[in-house]
Amino acid sequence: MRDVLSAFVAELRAAGIPVSMVEALDAAAALSHTDLSEREHLRAALAATLVKHPRHQRAFDVAFDVFFGTRKTSGADAESKPLAPEGSPFDDDSFRNEVLAALASDDRDALRRLVGEAVDRYSGMEPGRPVGGRYYTYRVMRRLDADDLLIRLLTALGSADVDSPFDERLLESRAAAALAALRRTVDEEVTMRLVDERGAETVAASRRMALLEDIDLMHATRAEIDEIEQIVGPLARKLATRLSHRRRHGRKGRLDVRRTIRSSLGHGGVLLDPQFKPPRIAKPEIVVVCDVSGSMATFARFTLQLTYAIASEFSKVRTFAFIDGIDEVTRYFGPDVDFAEAVVRMSAEASIVRRDGHSDYGRSFEEMVDRYADAVTPRTTLLVTGDARNNYRPAGAEHLATLAASARATFWLNPEPRRFWDTGDSVMATFTPLCDVVEQVRTLRELETFVESAALPAFRARAAAS
Repeated sequence: MRDVLSAFVAELRAAGIPVSMVEALDAAAALSHTDLSEREHLRAALAATLVKHPRHQRAFDVAFDVFFGTRKTSGADAESKPLAPEGSPFDDDSFRNEVLAALASDDRDALRRLVGEAVDRYSGMEPGRPVGGRYYTYRVMRRLDADDLLIRLLTALGSADVDSPFDERLLESRAAAALAALRRTVDEEVTMRLVDERGAETVAASRRMALLEDIDLMHATRAEIDEIEQIVGPLARKLATRLSHRRRHGRKGRLDVRRTIRSSLGHGGVLLDPQFKPPRIAKPEIVVVCDVSGSMATFARFTLQLTYAIASEFSKVRTFAFIDGIDEVTRYFGPDVDFAEAVVRMSAEASIVRRDGHSDYGRSFEEMVDRYADAVTPRTTLLVTGDARNNYRPAGAEHLATLAASARATFWLNPEPRRFWDTGDSVMATFTPLCDVVEQVRTLRELETFVESAALPAFRARAAAS
């Protein structure tokens, strides 16, 4: 068990769930008070000691099912019904009727036996075949015809005798839960067979689920975007607290000679306790310039959302959006504004398309200099977000240089993988020398790291130099 627990903790860390050595020791101690034969008790004990945030629970469950799943229950087991001999006819309809009866009666033992036989019959699993478990689960559920099972299950549970809409919803919920249990059982069966063949570490790596903060923002699904939006607020509050703390305690001010001498009088004039003047670090202004074309729109949305959520750390926030033209969109955002609605309004009302609706950094930066040069001052931190793909148009680096020269610090966040920079129509290398910090930022975790580890130190260094 110790080796299994160590491998399980290593997999959680690989998935991005923070697990300290102390927490791993707590988990080991919890197991000494847990009935290991009760799988759900084991899951609860490990989750209580290793999972610190609800959004990590799903990734924990995926890893747990691999390392602590039920053992293989194929049709070849002693208690299972024997499979029909090879070549003999197999009645699929009769078999589905047995599955339906097990679901209707909530007979878990019968269901697990039937699932073992279904995996034998329908999954097409072959030793050494490099196929993920979800494909095998899909094949089994397709052959069992889950949609038809749901309809027949509703009938078997007595949907025709239901009188009220409330009872009908309860029945539908019960049937859906039964089908979910069937799918989960099939998935557990497939997983355990793969573990027996390939080992838990290999299977866990192939089924590893990215945490919400590690999902690629440019390729997130609609459901993932909705979930990510729910964690932006807490993330922003945490960042704002840390930035505020660092601003207050980041560095000491100048030596206060008069206070130091006065303090030394109490111990014979020895300068044992130097006194410093409080640091005077003014809050910076921030100007955000976002490429909102195509796939960049999702990344820009979360950048804007996070920026406005930590706006208390800046004395002023101004926002500009561009595609092949630029417009100030500050008016659409701010406190107590629904961010999704603000983005829709910005897309419909802002003047950010001049020609064909394809990114034109050169034209946008030139227009920024011509129309909004006063927005960037020596107190301004300039933040540009975009992939620097310019559709083979003039880059306009001289215009960005003008803005950067006026700014206190210039940061560029690029959501493309760094290995793709300067390929095709990317002109990232042209803009990089003009910026204080250029970072690849594809996820919320990388965005958080940038704010904490890159932006603030760079800002301080620039402030000290000035």
